[in-house]
Amino acid sequence: MRTEAFQTATIYRHLLKAVKKHIGKEENKRHFLEYVTSEFHKNRNLSDGVAVQHKIKLARDYTYLLNNVHYHKELLFSYNIAVDRSDEVKRTLGKSAASVGLQLPEVYRS
Repeated sequence: MRTEAFQTATIYRHLLKAVKKHIGKEENKRHFLEYVTSEFHKNRNLSDGVAVQHKIKLARDYTYLLNNVHYHKELLFSYNIAVDRSDEVKRTLGKSAASVGLQLPEVYRS
């Protein structure tokens, strides 16, 4: 039981970290974090071992998916494959501006 609780807490932390990193923490995206939190809290008293393992596997798979979709997108950007380039342009401009202590122009701010 103790290792199952530790495993659940670890998966929960990893999933929240992936959601915050890849989806975002902005107010208009807050519902993703709230959904993950509510699902874990709703199922915290689940006593069926098979159901618990299924939920843990689902959370682990979703974390894996989020991380790897982001990684795949980064690979596409690095190889200059035709994808939506606006995010890459924003990121490049942001890094350039930050390196000299400036902010992005108003046009590129969200």
